[in-house]
Amino acid sequence: MGSRASTLLREEEIEEIKKETGFSHSQITRLYSRFTSLDKGENGTLSREDFQRIPELAINPLGDRIINAFFPEGEDQVNFRGFMRTLAHFRPIEDNEKNKNPTASEPLNSRTNKLLFAFRLYDLDRDDKISRDELLQVLRMMVGVNISDEQLGSIADRTIQEADTNGDSSISFNEFIKVLEKVDVEQKMSIRFLH
Repeated sequence: MGSRASTLLREEEIEEIKKETGFSHSQITRLYSRFTSLDKGENGTLSREDFQRIPELAINPLGDRIINAFFPEGEDQVNFRGFMRTLAHFRPIEDNEKNKNPTASEPLNSRTNKLLFAFRLYDLDRDDKISRDELLQVLRMMVGVNISDEQLGSIADRTIQEADTNGDSSISFNEFIKVLEKVDVEQKMSIRFLH
């Protein structure tokens, strides 16, 4: 297995992924072997079915939404590079990254990009707003069936009321950021990747 994985991933590809995602060389090669073990069709891409074999996603109430986030609009396969770009949102922010080159583009794991990722889990129609209906769908997934529609509705209404500053009855990304200002996104949206 080891030899096959290393022959498929070229050194320059590793370098590019490192630059793009901030993962270390060893993290990339480890995640590559995880990727190839999930790639049941052995065609260098993962399908939604491949993702559903990941136990952590299978039990996550938002698993389908998270899986969805790995796929570019209209695609049903994701290659290793796309897989790594999505995972990069969950890479913890290292202290030495806080004051990096200000002209460089924002890293995928910055607070803003982590929040954007979370926002998109709600904003299914990608119109850059979370509507009451979209919020309800996510609440329903998270709490399951043991709470009535009226109760869910009032939670959704209250959430929108608190967040909605421009009065359009939905939550924009900027409003979403404000609501989460005091939340430690870094703690909640980081996966510890093995070094």
